[in-house]
Amino acid sequence: MKRKPLLSSVILLITAVIWGFAFVAQEQMADTVPPFTVNATRSYMAALALLPVAAITRRMQGKKLLEQNKADRKTLIKAALICGTMLCISVNLQQFGIALYPEGAQASAHSGFLTALYILFVPLFGLFLHKRPGLFVWIGVAIAVVGLYFLSFYNGFGGLYAADIVVLICGASFAVQILCVDYYIDKVDGVKLSMLQFAVTAVLSTILMLIFEKPDPMNVLAAWKPILYLALMSSCVGYTLQIIGQKYASSPTLASIIMSMESVFAVLGGIIFMHAIPKPNEWIGCALMTTAIVIAQIPRRSEE
Repeated sequence: MKRKPLLSSVILLITAVIWGFAFVAQEQMADTVPPFTVNATRSYMAALALLPVAAITRRMQGKKLLEQNKADRKTLIKAALICGTMLCISVNLQQFGIALYPEGAQASAHSGFLTALYILFVPLFGLFLHKRPGLFVWIGVAIAVVGLYFLSFYNGFGGLYAADIVVLICGASFAVQILCVDYYIDKVDGVKLSMLQFAVTAVLSTILMLIFEKPDPMNVLAAWKPILYLALMSSCVGYTLQIIGQKYASSPTLASIIMSMESVFAVLGGIIFMHAIPKPNEWIGCALMTTAIVIAQIPRRSEE
């Protein structure tokens, strides 16, 4: 498959914008709607919204919605189960971690930084899959981690919380999900993979919801705006663009660096929706993150 680096970068940057604003939506309802309920609801909505999109795109390609080849169907189901399971683990750990922070703990800063550490986990885990990023990509990763620190912790860590451990595991889980998508993206239809991974996430989250939570329908209805954003934009659009963007990226590590810009757009989301005023360290963090992306894309021929 021919890589299209510029197209990939644009798509993944749009993904980062959508995900960055999603942190605001997640924080708004973290205290009223439990994590499994949030992710079951958003995932059902995302899967249903993607169904007609998958049907239309397949029709435009002159293909039927269902694979006619048994081997192709088997590969798609396997990809959906693996990617969907990792997505379920990741989004629920993230939402649970955000809800677990005590009041005044700078939840967005901690969770944004620790989640985005997938930019470090992706190349480290990728080494086991014989994916060796070039030198400039490693430099980009290092700069991005420093940028994330400046972006998130202007007063230091402020103590270690149990939620930090949960969200750190979430970052590692997202790294595995990114690598799983990278493995299957050339083997299956991207839109269908996105749709089916949300179907898997929805079913698994529902099972966990029924076991561990007592969802209040009124609280869910009261939080319809952030849930709708998470379902249609963060899930339906964002994760589909992730899959498409990774398809044309030169490596999963580079893709993860670009997507980690979600932390920058989380700050912008706070400015727009929460009327937060950025501090000097946050501007430094944004500048470092942008620099990391530019540097990481220099030596494309050294990427595998």
